[in-house]
Amino acid sequence: MSTKTDLEDALKAAIRSGDEATKRSVRMALTNIRLAEVDKGAPLDESGMQAMLQKEVKSQREAIADAERANRPDLIPPAQQEIAILESFLPKGMPPDELEALARQAIADTGATSIKEMGGVMKVLMPRLQGRASGDQASQAVRRLLQ
Repeated sequence: MSTKTDLEDALKAAIRSGDEATKRSVRMALTNIRLAEVDKGAPLDESGMQAMLQKEVKSQREAIADAERANRPDLIPPAQQEIAILESFLPKGMPPDELEALARQAIADTGATSIKEMGGVMKVLMPRLQGRASGDQASQAVRRLLQ
């Protein structure tokens, strides 16, 4: 099953059960996926849908940070709930040691020796992660290994 099908099924279930938080989060994710498909002019592949969900999770994490800076603790629980809902559709996270091993392999494949070559390493590494680690996590691992 594709992520989009899973999201559509979850939306139907949320509507039937009256779960407003899930309904709102899943509907927003589906809308963003459909907008990306319209912009692209073709359906998103599985990795594209995963990337859209990760982008939404990142956006909610930023909203939590903004709420903390603005001293608005009332805005934090809904954002955390939305993160939990969206993460349920993402593959499980990659353990740090596995991420480091993939980063080491990408560095070896590209022959990178300095931080200046990080872009080339990231181009090789990101497709291998298959949405199981964020770009931030990958770049931190690569940066740590190249320094």
